[in-house]
Amino acid sequence: MKRSTLYSIAAALGVAALFFFMTTARAKVKCRVCTEFRGRTNCASAVGATEQAAREGAQTTACGPIASGMDEQIGCGRTQPTQVQCESR
Repeated sequence: MKRSTLYSIAAALGVAALFFFMTTARAKVKCRVCTEFRGRTNCASAVGATEQAAREGAQTTACGPIASGMDEQIGCGRTQPTQVQCESR
């Protein structure tokens, strides 16, 4: 294999590792949220720098499959979760 190919692969792996580190380094809290909306329930997990950020991310993710359209997404996001579990990382 040529040196230039090896350098390109090494650079791509380095960028991927840096991206992974930068996105997870500030994630200090992990939350799992279950949401019920219009008779449908879904659970999702998310990480964030704060508990609030992790909860919001998990609820938004949980609402994705059970709400269709922007109005329902907003409505689902405003409902009280049926279950919340958060832990420090």
